[in-house]
Amino acid sequence: MSVIKKTNTTRKELIKNTIMCSIGLFFFAFGVYMTIQANIGVGPWDVLGQGVAKQTGILYGNVLIIISCSVLLIDVLLREPLGLGMLLDTFIVGKAVNLFNYFDVLPLRQSMPAGVICMILGLVLESATMYWYMGAALGCGPRDTLLVGLCKRFKKVPIGAVNMAILVTCTFIGWRLGGQVGIGTLICAFLAGPILQVVFKAFKFDAASVTHQNLIDSIKLLQSGKLDK
Repeated sequence: MSVIKKTNTTRKELIKNTIMCSIGLFFFAFGVYMTIQANIGVGPWDVLGQGVAKQTGILYGNVLIIISCSVLLIDVLLREPLGLGMLLDTFIVGKAVNLFNYFDVLPLRQSMPAGVICMILGLVLESATMYWYMGAALGCGPRDTLLVGLCKRFKKVPIGAVNMAILVTCTFIGWRLGGQVGIGTLICAFLAGPILQVVFKAFKFDAASVTHQNLIDSIKLLQSGKLDK
């Protein structure tokens, strides 16, 4: 299977990739939902959010917005393109997780072995669907954009190692601030990166090689049907 390379130079291609990105994000959300329903501890970014909320007294939901905006600022400083995929990420993932929760698609796991299996399968699904929505070349969410940006600047470091470094850092800071750390947190921190690397290698996909289209060009393309050279 070859590396996905999307240029989004025509309106038809942009619409096709937008649909591909949306489907990928929907199933990515189910992966996130699985890690929550594993019921063995929250992921690294959630540990960070809990810690900040505990220390500042700010509502947890507002803390997540602050963290996302902070990561977005880092993305801008890294000169990474901000695209349509980021808006889709913001809307689809959260709403899809709420949908899965509403219909109680997957009950909470009630044992450690079942929780660990559910957690790992969720991480595998997240990694597989990241291939689809990153491959659409429409930009990624703030956290994934950060991952890609760092990979471009540390080309000799495998993407799995970069991802693990980010998650371990979030876990450590969140834990020091009072966030809750469980076995699920450790699984996310230390296995999410290697799983991502294995999945991307299986698909022969290099996330750092994809040139993402920025939001302004996507809007121009939808309006005019072509991009200025």
